[in-house]
Amino acid sequence: MDGIPKIDSILRRHQELDAEMADPAFFNDQRKAAASSREHQRLASIIELYNQAEKASQDLADNRDLLAEADTDEELKEMAQEEIAELEPALETLKEQLLVAMLPQDDSDHRNIIMEIRAGAGGNEASLFAGDLSRMYHRFAENRGWRVEQMGSNLSEAGGFKEISFMISGEDVYKTLKFESGVHRVQRIPVTETNGRIHTSTSTVAVLPEAEDVDIIIDNNDLEITVCRASGPGGQGVNTTDSAVQILYKPTGMIVQCADERSQLKNKTRAMKVLRSRLLQAKQEEERQKYADHRRGQIGTGDRSERIRTYNFPQSRITDHRIGYTTHNLDGVLDGELVDLVDHLQVADNQAKVQALMEEQGGSED
Repeated sequence: MDGIPKIDSILRRHQELDAEMADPAFFNDQRKAAASSREHQRLASIIELYNQAEKASQDLADNRDLLAEADTDEELKEMAQEEIAELEPALETLKEQLLVAMLPQDDSDHRNIIMEIRAGAGGNEASLFAGDLSRMYHRFAENRGWRVEQMGSNLSEAGGFKEISFMISGEDVYKTLKFESGVHRVQRIPVTETNGRIHTSTSTVAVLPEAEDVDIIIDNNDLEITVCRASGPGGQGVNTTDSAVQILYKPTGMIVQCADERSQLKNKTRAMKVLRSRLLQAKQEEERQKYADHRRGQIGTGDRSERIRTYNFPQSRITDHRIGYTTHNLDGVLDGELVDLVDHLQVADNQAKVQALMEEQGGSED
């Protein structure tokens, strides 16, 4: 009716969840119960939107019939025309909202993240830019009321970071920041430049969904853990005890280091958290690659080699190359004002997915 998407499979799944949640044993597995409850709530909102769209469609059809039948009753025709003028755009809005609500959910959207920022090409200037990016995300997190916890860092001689990692905890953190993964490029005159020339440097950002113990099972025999004395800045205590921890995951050769805490146990705990999250991301990326043909048009969320954004200081301009979005609020963005940019990325991703969903619905029966 009026091009409203079919939701037969959603209705069936909602009924299945109703039955599951009525079972007294439903809450025995708290993690599964929480996931099922989130899914049930999401499906209920889709069904509500569908019912609203169906009602609007039926009202529209009734008024069109009324308009066709009211040959001589001008007052009735005018009322029907007014109703039609209101119902047509309202129905289109409901259909768009319904399509967006029906989009497949990323299972990691609700998770916290570990963000890793590394200086790329450009030497000291790249490390200073990595520090700028770190501050930008810290400020954004503070503005959202999220919690930031330092995981590890490696300072550069220039005062920036060769690499830095931190956890951001809060509501829908991964959903909000997952499009930040990739190469960030800066164009500006470095403080060390005496001739006023603009240099181009890069830093890479990786956004890892926080892994839970049940996501990744790690055999302790696959780990090689070494401890040593932390080096570099860190204050008294950090550099006088063997508190730095390095973990080698032998099956892949992946190495994680953490030396920011005085406690060896805390550093080991944080390093294991980072290792689990990296392994989860690798697992998810492997799954995504299996369905790469079905992801055309969607915004990438994992390739660290993809140049995603340029920060041009002389023109106070930021350009996101994936969606062709440009803003001249460079100072504001670097101070954590990322909402507009994040919203544009999510809208663009939703539009691409909606188009794919419409093509899928048009080519097959539900």
